[in-house]
Amino acid sequence: MAQLWGGRFTKETDQKVYDFNASINFDKRLIDCDIRGSIAHAGMLGRQGIIPKEDSEKIIEGLKGIRSDLESGRLSVSPKYEDVHSFVEAVLTERIGDAGKRLHTGRSRNDQVALDMRLYIRDEVKNVDSLLKELLTVILDAMEKNLETYMPGFTHLQKAQPITLAHHYGAYFEMFKRDRDRLSDIFKRMNYCPLGAGALAGTTYPLDREAVAKELEFAGVTLNSIDSVSDRDYLIEFLSALALIMMHLSRFSEEIIIWNSNEYRFVELDDAYSTGSSIMPQKKNPDIAELVRGKTGRVYGALMSLLTTMKGLPLAYNKDMQEDKEVAFDSIDTAKSCIELFTGMIATMRFNKENMAKSAMMGFTNATDAADYLVNKGVPFRDAHGIIGQLVLYCIEKNIAIDDCTVQELKNFSDKFEEDVFEAISLKTCVDKRLTTGAPGAEAMREAIRISREYLES
Repeated sequence: MAQLWGGRFTKETDQKVYDFNASINFDKRLIDCDIRGSIAHAGMLGRQGIIPKEDSEKIIEGLKGIRSDLESGRLSVSPKYEDVHSFVEAVLTERIGDAGKRLHTGRSRNDQVALDMRLYIRDEVKNVDSLLKELLTVILDAMEKNLETYMPGFTHLQKAQPITLAHHYGAYFEMFKRDRDRLSDIFKRMNYCPLGAGALAGTTYPLDREAVAKELEFAGVTLNSIDSVSDRDYLIEFLSALALIMMHLSRFSEEIIIWNSNEYRFVELDDAYSTGSSIMPQKKNPDIAELVRGKTGRVYGALMSLLTTMKGLPLAYNKDMQEDKEVAFDSIDTAKSCIELFTGMIATMRFNKENMAKSAMMGFTNATDAADYLVNKGVPFRDAHGIIGQLVLYCIEKNIAIDDCTVQELKNFSDKFEEDVFEAISLKTCVDKRLTTGAPGAEAMREAIRISREYLES
C-alpha cells in the first residue's frame, strides 16, 4: 500500500478496505492535469518563498520528467498507489529526494482533485464542442445541397405538409447549435481555479492563488474555500449538456432508422456504417443509429447517478464525491464516440430523392394548399376544408395523389377547380411560397443557411 497518510494510525488498512477506497484505476486519466496543476503550484511556492527556490525548480523539472516518461511509455501508472496524486508525489520523491516532499505544501488532496477535475472537464468541454462543430458542418453542407429535395413533414408520425430535406436538417442544426451555446456557458461558469482552498478552510501559507489561476488559464479564483472543494455543479451541468446532446442525436437516429426502413426507403446507409445479419443475407442494419439511440440512456443514467450522489452531502468534502469520476469519464467517452460516428454516418448517407418526393405526394401533404387554393377562389375556409377532406378520401380509395386527378374529377368536388390548381399544389409551389423566417421556402432557407455559415466561420 502506498498512501499519503497514516501517521495517526497504529495498524495497516485492511487490504479489501484499501482496494475499496482506492481510485487510481480510474483517476489515472487525470494524471496530465495533476502534473499541470502541480507544476503551477510548485512554481508559485518558490516565487513566494514558501519553499526554497532550488527545491521548486527541482520539483518542476522532476514533474516534467515524469510527464515525458509517461508519454513515451517508459513509466506507467502503478495500481499499488491509492490515487493518481500519491503516485505522482511518490515517483517525484523517489527521483529528486526530499525536495519532492515539499510539493504538497499549502494544498490538500481536496483542492488538488477539485483542480484536476476542472482542468480535465474544461478540456473535454472544448473537445465535445469541436466534435459538434464538425457535425454542424456536415449538416449545413447537406442543407446547401438539398434546397429542392422535397419530402413530407410530419406531426404525430403522420405526413402533414411538404418541406425540404434542407429544412428538416435545419431543425437539427438549431438544436446542436444550442448545445454548443450550453457548453460555452458551462465553460464560463466553471473556469475558476479552486487550488488554494485547502481541505476546506484555505491555508496559513501566503499563496498567490491569482498567479496560479493565470498560469493555468482560468478567468480567476474561486471565492469560497468550502464551495471550492465540496460542489460538482459544473460537472452536473456538463453531464446535463451531454444528456441533451444525446437526446438530439437519439431523435435524429430514430428518424434515420425509420427512413432506412423498407417501407420508407428515403436513405441508404453507407456499408461502412451498417452491419448485416448472421442468418438473413438480405439485411443491412442501421446499427450505428440504433447504438446511439441506446447509449443515450447510459448518459442519462450517469447524470442521475451524480445528482443522487450529491443530493444529501453536508459541507464540505465527503468521500462520496469520488463517485463523480467513473460516471463522468464514461459519459464523456460515450458522447464523444456517438457524435463522431453519427457525423460519419450522415456524411456518407445517400438520399433517395424520388422516394421522398413520392411519399410527400401520396401522403397528401399538399392538402392544406389545395384548401387554400379554394379559399383564394372565394370558398369559405371551413367549406374548403370539408371539400378537400372528401377529395382525399376519394384519392385514398383509388390509391392516387391529388395531383393524379383530372380537372374533371376535381370539379366533381368543386366547380372552382381549374387547370391552374396543379401548379398551385405542386410540391415546389407549396414549399417555395412559404417565405417567412424559418420556413422551408428556398429564399428563406438560403438566408438561414447564410446566417448558419457565418456562425460556423465566426
